[in-house]
Amino acid sequence: MESAREQLRKTLGLLQIERQADLDQYRQKVLMRPLHARVKEGMTWYPVRLAKDYIGTGERIIIEVERTNQKDQPHAFQSGKLVSVFSNAQGKSEKEHQNGVINYVRDNLMVITLNGDDLPDWIDSGSLGVDVLFDEMSYREMEYALKKVMDAEENRVAELREIILGGEVAGYRFPVASDPLLETSNRKLETDLKPGTDLLNDSQKLALAKVLHTQDIAFIHGPPGTGKTTTLVQAIKQTVAVEQQVLVCAPSNAAVDLLVDKLSEQGLNVLRIGHPARVTEQSLSKTLDARIAEHQNFDELRALRKRMEHTRQLAFKYKKSFGHFEKTERRLLREEAKQLKADADMLEFYITNDLLQKSEVICCTLVGSSHPTLRSRRYKTAFIDEAGQALEPACWIPFLKAQRIILAGDHLQLPPTVKSNEAAKLGLAETLFEKGIKKHPEQSAMLQVQYRMHQDIMKFSSNYFYKDELVAHESVRAELLRPNQPPIEFIDTAGAGYTEQQDPETLSRLNKEEASLLIRITEKLIEEIGLEEWLSQNITMGIITPYRAQVDYLHHLAESSPLLEPLHKLVTINTVDAFQGQERDVIAISFVRSNAKGEVGFLSDIRRTNVAMTRAKKKLLMIGDSATLGSNLFYTKLLEYVQEKEFYRSVFEV
Repeated sequence: MESAREQLRKTLGLLQIERQADLDQYRQKVLMRPLHARVKEGMTWYPVRLAKDYIGTGERIIIEVERTNQKDQPHAFQSGKLVSVFSNAQGKSEKEHQNGVINYVRDNLMVITLNGDDLPDWIDSGSLGVDVLFDEMSYREMEYALKKVMDAEENRVAELREIILGGEVAGYRFPVASDPLLETSNRKLETDLKPGTDLLNDSQKLALAKVLHTQDIAFIHGPPGTGKTTTLVQAIKQTVAVEQQVLVCAPSNAAVDLLVDKLSEQGLNVLRIGHPARVTEQSLSKTLDARIAEHQNFDELRALRKRMEHTRQLAFKYKKSFGHFEKTERRLLREEAKQLKADADMLEFYITNDLLQKSEVICCTLVGSSHPTLRSRRYKTAFIDEAGQALEPACWIPFLKAQRIILAGDHLQLPPTVKSNEAAKLGLAETLFEKGIKKHPEQSAMLQVQYRMHQDIMKFSSNYFYKDELVAHESVRAELLRPNQPPIEFIDTAGAGYTEQQDPETLSRLNKEEASLLIRITEKLIEEIGLEEWLSQNITMGIITPYRAQVDYLHHLAESSPLLEPLHKLVTINTVDAFQGQERDVIAISFVRSNAKGEVGFLSDIRRTNVAMTRAKKKLLMIGDSATLGSNLFYTKLLEYVQEKEFYRSVFEV
């Protein structure tokens, strides 16, 4: 067996392979492509018009830009991404640029927070564009963390490393699972739980007890719809009551913001660390920038900054006429501005530390836990949510800051995104959550009561992934879209000649006949219920497919549908990954793959299909070719299940 250090050395090598693959993709799509090709591929917006500029949260400069051609073309821009705003005016090179972070993108409008202190002087010169940037910083922080954990000796980081990867046994204050006293012990532990936990079910209480009593590490395993976030929030709340302050992380900004909202609802003082552009509107008031603006000393800070800015502007008035006197005057003004900036920085440092001291929960992404304001701070406990979706190197970053670690997630849903197939196959796709839960099953508690879906929708996933241990809560157990309507329908296209195609540019797959059939079936469902009733009941629908090309084609069909178009606010069409953590009354899945070789490709990652199926609350529609899907054991079992339950129909019966 490899030592913990050897495993980390291997992971570091895989991360370097992943970084290179990511960089190579970026170079091919952006750096090495001419402007017109980047625009066509959605990696660049050009030209754009400056619609507005203003000062936003934290005194940061925000610009709004609008596409003036290539409107409504698909693109790679999304909130939180690093971008470069550039100008091509008067034959200038693209070196005339300033970096920033996207706040949000809607239709043809993009809102960007610039990183600089000033609006660039070329911003009004026209010929503006926006490029996607490569995120070097995340890789740098992950590599740094891996090396620190690898080199750790005779400290808490070294102990946690050996517990989760080496031969050390995790510390706990209760018997292991095989101990006959476990049940008695659990009852005793439950008496220790504080008020507010009476709404938790037994499996949630056991998970909470394990969190509160572990000395080193614990795992909350939350299958779909089992209330993982509810349990985690209670665990954080009760830990704060004992420890006064905790660190809470997740791999994505969306997951962090969800926790910020839920923890704030519990009355906890939450501080959100991160760039305001990456934070949802609801969580914006909890960001460090916003809280600084509310601080009692902020007026003094703002006055210092205004004086500094005024002094700098006076210095720049000598930009064009520049003699000896002007040079001396400019130097003195610059020195004064520098001193004012130092005073402002010192006051901001005091305000920041005051806010950090008084906060009960510090929330940030995994990489964000390396933020300069947190660098020297330590915590008794760090919580990592959505750990089943987090790259192992990112998870080690908060390990450097805590005495004990609580990980929550589900390694049987979506894995982390790995761009290098080589790195994924060699182990980078396996998460620390998955490694830890295998090594320390006694430190894990799986939540068992699910509150989302009809029991027949739940049953297959429960059997295949969760040892048949999931139970549908009585509030959802028999909930149907309409009485006597089957909760599941599988439409088999075998023999119909619905052959998949490959998009020559993106290499993504699509199946036009299958897409058309799916739209017809969803239209029929809407007709059965009635458009007015669908609207009045706010019935939500998700149309899911693993392939981007199929998503685009389904969008095209839905936009021209007289039944789906009026419901566009209630109907979402997207990839499986975009639906993680969400739910809809109706889910319709297009599997796409249909070929003579029986190749399922991307579908072989059955965790994605587990996610897709378990988004449905009352109705699950699936369309696929059994002749192709049946080459994979998982889909064979799924076909057997729908046939046994009489949820199966051939396309020729529809």
